[in-house]
Amino acid sequence: MSRCAPLPALSFAEILATSDLPGGVVNILAGQRAELVPHIASHMDVNAIVDGAGVPEISAQLRAGVATNLKRYFNHALPEADWFTERGEDPYWILDTVEMKTAWHPIGL
Repeated sequence: MSRCAPLPALSFAEILATSDLPGGVVNILAGQRAELVPHIASHMDVNAIVDGAGVPEISAQLRAGVATNLKRYFNHALPEADWFTERGEDPYWILDTVEMKTAWHPIGL
């Protein structure tokens, strides 16, 4: 979520909350990264983290936190300039964390 323009992400979160999507499928957190990282990394209900920040201090905090409860951690660090390139917008980043047995999907008519 952008610090300069948080409204699109917050609006999207509101749309998801009022849709048929089960709770917890998509989680959008608002706040300062430095404040959120320790809590996300050590929270027992977070099963996996994909780190794309490319900030060594944050990666170290995440690795330390995930070690406390053995969650999956994947580092796909990109320089900030690459976030809007094809590599940065690759939807397959999440495949490392998808549990196919529990994946939710709508069934057509």
